[in-house]
Amino acid sequence: MFTGLIEETGTVISLKEAGEGKILEVRGSKVLAGTKRGDSISINGACQTVTDMTADTFSVFVSRVTLSITTLGEFKPGRVVNLERALTLSSRLGGHIVQGHVDFTGNVKKISKDSQGVEIDIAVPEKDTKFIVEKGSIAVDGISLTVVSTDKEGFRLYLIPETLLNTNIGSWKTGDRVNLETDILARYVERIIRFGRIEQENDNAANDESLLKKLAENGYI
Repeated sequence: MFTGLIEETGTVISLKEAGEGKILEVRGSKVLAGTKRGDSISINGACQTVTDMTADTFSVFVSRVTLSITTLGEFKPGRVVNLERALTLSSRLGGHIVQGHVDFTGNVKKISKDSQGVEIDIAVPEKDTKFIVEKGSIAVDGISLTVVSTDKEGFRLYLIPETLLNTNIGSWKTGDRVNLETDILARYVERIIRFGRIEQENDNAANDESLLKKLAENGYI
């Protein structure tokens, strides 16, 4: 589990084929402190397990499933990525609860700079906008951010200089794909409502069948 507060940006060293997945090597510094093989590090919002380490790099195995859902398979040497170590029991939860499980990707639609910060529009498939709410939290490339507004095409963010300084947002360009993880609470609520509707429909069908049976037994149909 993570907070979405990026500890540092790292640099992709290599991405190599490895069976049905790929081995990703990243250079970092802060996230290596106290880290050992088997620990989890979020790379642009995707929770990955450290499989190897050197003094200033670490490697992870990116599975076929992760490659299909996230942008990690597009990484090239030199790419700047957001890094965060997994949350510990003694850590302060300053962002929001981030699992490191990317739900889907979006595309940077528009970037507008002003004297205070940067306004960014992210486009997402219309079917996924139901999980994104105004003033709600969302993790974009692993960064805990607050949604400014939403519409059927996506959502808008406003980034302050502090966020720009400590993340890879400065390298984003129009058209770039970004990893998105919606608030886990929204996912649970959606599932509860969906299954509640199914159960209600099943109950209604059972009641209708019972009524028809009673009518037939008493000679009405």
